[in-house]
Amino acid sequence: MAVELCLLLLLLFCGSTVSEVQPIYKPPPGTLDFGFVPSKTYDTGAYHEPGPIGILFKIVHAFLYLVQPNPFPQDLIRKVAQQKFGNTQGDYQKPENVVLTLQAIYYEIGFIVSAALGLLFILLLPLVGLCFCMCRCCDNCGGEMHQRQKKNADCQRSCFATFLFVASLIISIGVLCAYAANQHLTSQVRGAKKLVNSNFKDLKVFLNDTPAQIDYLVSQYNTTKDKALSDLNNVGPLLGSRVQEQLGKEVRPALDAALTMAGAIRETKEALENVSVSVEVLQEGTERLHANLTDVKMHLSNTLNDSACSAAQAASTCNIIRNSLNQLNINANFSGLPGVSSQLAKVNDVLKIDLSSLVQKGYAAFNDTPDLVVNQTKNILSDIKNVLESIGSNISSFTKTLPVQKILADLTIYLTQSEAYVQDYFPLVEQYDFYRWLGCLILCCMVVLIVVFYYLGLLCGTCGYDKHASPTTRGCISNTGGNFLMAGVGFSFLFSWVLMIVVVLTFVTGGNVEKLVCEPFEDKTLFKVLDTPYLLNQQWKNYLSGMLFKNPNINLTFEKVYSDCKENKGIYTSLHLEHLFNINEFLNISMYTEDVALRIEHIQINLSKIILLDEIGKENLLNFSSSGIDGINFGAYLTEINKSVTKVDLLSFANDLEARADQLPKGALENALKGHANNIRMIHNQQVVPLEQAMKYVKARSTLNQSIRLLKRTSSELMVKVKNVISAVNAAQLLINNNASLVIVQETKKYMDTIVGYFEQYIDWVKESIAMEVAACKPIANVIDTAVDIFLCSYVTDSVNTFWFGLGGSSIFLIPAIIFAVKLSKYYRRMDTEDVYDDSSVSGTWHFTL
Repeated sequence: MAVELCLLLLLLFCGSTVSEVQPIYKPPPGTLDFGFVPSKTYDTGAYHEPGPIGILFKIVHAFLYLVQPNPFPQDLIRKVAQQKFGNTQGDYQKPENVVLTLQAIYYEIGFIVSAALGLLFILLLPLVGLCFCMCRCCDNCGGEMHQRQKKNADCQRSCFATFLFVASLIISIGVLCAYAANQHLTSQVRGAKKLVNSNFKDLKVFLNDTPAQIDYLVSQYNTTKDKALSDLNNVGPLLGSRVQEQLGKEVRPALDAALTMAGAIRETKEALENVSVSVEVLQEGTERLHANLTDVKMHLSNTLNDSACSAAQAASTCNIIRNSLNQLNINANFSGLPGVSSQLAKVNDVLKIDLSSLVQKGYAAFNDTPDLVVNQTKNILSDIKNVLESIGSNISSFTKTLPVQKILADLTIYLTQSEAYVQDYFPLVEQYDFYRWLGCLILCCMVVLIVVFYYLGLLCGTCGYDKHASPTTRGCISNTGGNFLMAGVGFSFLFSWVLMIVVVLTFVTGGNVEKLVCEPFEDKTLFKVLDTPYLLNQQWKNYLSGMLFKNPNINLTFEKVYSDCKENKGIYTSLHLEHLFNINEFLNISMYTEDVALRIEHIQINLSKIILLDEIGKENLLNFSSSGIDGINFGAYLTEINKSVTKVDLLSFANDLEARADQLPKGALENALKGHANNIRMIHNQQVVPLEQAMKYVKARSTLNQSIRLLKRTSSELMVKVKNVISAVNAAQLLINNNASLVIVQETKKYMDTIVGYFEQYIDWVKESIAMEVAACKPIANVIDTAVDIFLCSYVTDSVNTFWFGLGGSSIFLIPAIIFAVKLSKYYRRMDTEDVYDDSSVSGTWHFTL
């Protein structure tokens, strides 16, 4: 009934979890946080710490190991359980049954031998006592009240007293162990009520907590739905941005190239303007210098044509000077450079159309992709949201159709009735335990009575003994001690067999329970025996599954169920309730996501309205490529830029001219040449130096150099570059117009996987929660542990075994105690006759004095 109850409970919670099955996300977004399934802490700690008496328990376990060192006989128990004895008279004589019997005897040989010795004790000790009494009545066996004098009498008396004291001490320890075990069992039975109530409380928590856990699982569908709705509301940033990102791999480089080319056009215009202005500045400076040098050269030539140069002394010098006049000329002639006005005019025409603005429009149109996606998916997304809402409604409706509350109510009623039954009968258990306690106490008192007589006999005999008194004149106290000892012997014969009967019965029972139940339960070998196919029911391979599901072929074992519950796994997993109520059928992702996926797949996004660069922009690029900048003679410009201002250093020329003038005779010719030298120095200082160092000309030369080089780079394969840019733009536009659908399909699939992934994650979480957290069956394992490990083994079996161990030890040591007490009593009791030595009589003759 209890198992069916647990099964129904699991079924109930499973059903509701199933219904709540929903979204989860695996791939793109991130892991959804569903929180923790609410669960309460169970109060029962299925572990018992016996305390100080645990030392005695361990000693008893060690003794039982000595008596029965054989391992747990799994195969023997299986074979014995599967055999049917007693159906016919010849069953016991069958060879296989004889073999099993011999194996059982071999396993139990330790208990059998010990029990046989106990039975001998039970049979022989009363018989020996009877014979001993009859013998003493005939004044034999120490019954004659006469003690012979011996030289070592004092030594014998001391030894007998010591041995009797040691035996009594051991008996006392044994009876204390038995009494402690008896008290421990009673205290544990009285305290078991709290443990039982704790188990019932945990079972109630187990039942009452399950609906809340189910409701939590159902409620977490909203987490999935909210995340899915959030993604749907952000379809532009999510889906649109993904599409844009994929297309941008082709589109953005093309637009960047076009924008770069637009910048190159503006730079080309600036460079052409700089060339034109710089050439004008440099032309102005070099033309003025050229005019001055020409004038100086003409005047110098006229001077050299003077008749003074015809003289023999001056002719040679004048010829040298005349031959060097060609050096007085400018070197860098910027006036001969070709103009760039036509190229500049064409570039200005190109710039009348703002290519950068056209490219920026292309950027803007492409960046509007997310908005296009939002606008074109409004209707479909609205339908998907409606589907999500309907799924939540279906889940709630399905959950309400399950008879959860009814099943839980029935289980709670059954549990309450069981608890009431236990509570009603617990006083009866305590009453019977009181009778047991009283009986065990009486047995302990029997031993205590015997020990008390021995202790009193030792005390009185030792204290009242007078070594100077003769056996017939011993004191009253000494005589009383001897009588106490004999009283102890008498009670030993009367009680010992009764004690041994109890010891043998509890030993055989408690020892076998420890060996055949408690130890195999602790290492779970007992469950392996119970899980043996066809053992408990010859028609069923697996008994537990046959009882629960009426299907014995399901691999459901006691060991696995107990281990899973011990680990606090969900009852659905522990009992394999999928064979009764398969939640996977209800957690099928397709039944919830098919409509969602279908609608997402039908998303159609048209991006043909995106124009990256219109025909005007492309025409503008072509016009730029034909602007003629590639026809500029860059070499001529660079050559003139790199030339010096004049062909010769004017200062050196002037110094040289003055030096040659000094070679001429003093006169007008010399003075005229020196005057020309000074003029040349003046031209150098006033015109050459500014051309070389003045900021205006330096900047003009530098600007011209940079601009020419920029134009050279820009014009290099300009037509090819422009065509490549146009081709890239056309390819990107073609991708958007014709092939964007493939990208959209791919990204829509990823987007759909993201949405569906939320459902999958939710379902996986529900399955994991059902398996590990919902209706965790730790209380069931606690009930088993409480019943077997704690109550049967720790409370009852350990206490019973310790009781017979202490009582049995006391009973065994009664035998030497009887012997020593009988021997010792002779030295304490007052004798009727004694041996007396008479000095007047014949030497060596003894007389008896009455």
